[in-house]
Amino acid sequence: MGMGMITATIMPIPSTITTMTDGLALQRLLIWASPAFPVGTFAYSGGLETAIAEGAVRDAEAMRDWLEGNLQSGAGRNDAILAALACRAHDDAARLSDLADLCLALTPARQRHEELLVTGHAFIQAAKAWSDPVHERLPAACPYPIAFGAIAGAASINAVNAALAFLTAYAQAQVSVAVRLIPIGQTSGLAILAALEPLIADLAKTLADADENDLGAIAYATDIAAMNHETLTTRIFRS
Repeated sequence: MGMGMITATIMPIPSTITTMTDGLALQRLLIWASPAFPVGTFAYSGGLETAIAEGAVRDAEAMRDWLEGNLQSGAGRNDAILAALACRAHDDAARLSDLADLCLALTPARQRHEELLVTGHAFIQAAKAWSDPVHERLPAACPYPIAFGAIAGAASINAVNAALAFLTAYAQAQVSVAVRLIPIGQTSGLAILAALEPLIADLAKTLADADENDLGAIAYATDIAAMNHETLTTRIFRS
């Protein structure tokens, strides 16, 4: 009996490993950017409490304008750039130290300075549940944007997604302040977040490739409000 030709079928290489890796990075990003992650940002307003107390932000429309300005031209923009830079430099301790110094140097208000350091420390301590050598590369005094970006980068999260998550978390925290203080109600707060989605998505793509030359803010009202916060007679938030 003759033997027929044996035909081998080449099966495609499964993408399970890639899919699992991508899924794991997404899981971690969702956890780290969640308002439930124990960073303590709920205790800070970044000067928004002052603006509300002084009547500069008194309704949902004004709150959207305030937040949009900070995302495009203020602290939100600068911090997102720094987070993206740290994401790309997560394996360089000296670079991360320089970025931490730069972040603090660009922060004009004392309470805002404290906010970045306290939340940065809290983020690092909480993120140690995920063991990674990046923790050894972070500076002792590490502001939140640097900690977030570096730890995200070490988890194979790219700068675009890190910036997107960072900006979204920033917007959520600011809206939460407005919901509690103005108050504008949760439905109005969610409407603000929904309306700003396209802007945040575009900013994330742009700021992910930014460098130090792109840093700079012209949201002077926010900086002044952050400086004046410590003089408020009644304060709920720490900045």
